[in-house]
Amino acid sequence: MDAIPVPRKVENRFETRKRNISVLIRIGYDIVLRLFHPSPVIFLLRVHPSRQSTLVAPENFQLEPNLPVQYYLDSFGNQCGRVNASAGTIHFRNHAITSDSGEPDLFAPEAGQERMPSDALTFLLPSRYCEVDSELMTLAWEKFGPIAPGWSRVQAICDFVHEHIRFDYQRARSNRTALEAFRERIGVCRDFTHLAITLCRCLNIPARYVTGYLGDIGVPPMDAPMDFSAWMEVYLGGRWYSFDARHNQPRIGRIVIARGRDAADVPITMVFATHHLEQFNVVTEEIKMNGKSHPAVERAVHSSPGSGMLSLE
Repeated sequence: MDAIPVPRKVENRFETRKRNISVLIRIGYDIVLRLFHPSPVIFLLRVHPSRQSTLVAPENFQLEPNLPVQYYLDSFGNQCGRVNASAGTIHFRNHAITSDSGEPDLFAPEAGQERMPSDALTFLLPSRYCEVDSELMTLAWEKFGPIAPGWSRVQAICDFVHEHIRFDYQRARSNRTALEAFRERIGVCRDFTHLAITLCRCLNIPARYVTGYLGDIGVPPMDAPMDFSAWMEVYLGGRWYSFDARHNQPRIGRIVIARGRDAADVPITMVFATHHLEQFNVVTEEIKMNGKSHPAVERAVHSSPGSGMLSLE
């Protein structure tokens, strides 16, 4: 294998602005699928149970047609829904307002690799998109083995992945694995995350995949349509910490939807028939800053179930 240098940490041009007061974040989506055959549809589109207590305005989830939904918790504790849909369109809408501390991701450079609980061991194993049992094992130990175990090693992995993969939304595909992302050097946030997770697992660091909302709070807005985001959580020093190889800087306002071994465990929608995505809009934006409420907050808290997406115009 050719030597691949681990890049030095590149300082971000824009520092995440710290806050000293909580913020409110508007979240939601408007998604339309066209099914060409009748099919069950499983979806993970509700806020994770761990974030339910932070909702200021509850989720206003709507489904068209108005089908009965079977809700259940999967083996990872995610809230899933299942409907039996006919051929035609199925429309998912949701909006909510959630509070957040306004603080960037925790930074704990002293966190080390300590004894891990048995429920973390699942996140060391190979999974569909994370080929721990591949050439990435050799790469991981050659490039990151000499680095002190713990936070520094994980950060070095994120630095490497951040520099190695070029983000290109137009080149996204749903079946790209970590090894393929490493070889192709292109992808979207899920590809950055899969490669970082795989390299961590190769080094005996439990790492799990997270999908959720992440707006441009405390950083300059990105010149791209809003989407759901993916990052990883790594078990260090007796707890899970968020790391993001795509952005590679602490961020404010991560709203978790689901966690799993990789993207296969947490599909936004899973359809068991030929289908086409006709519409996909996601909203994640701050609506309260430094204690000043936007008038839309009151409207959202008292909105009727059929009011649709919350307008901030």
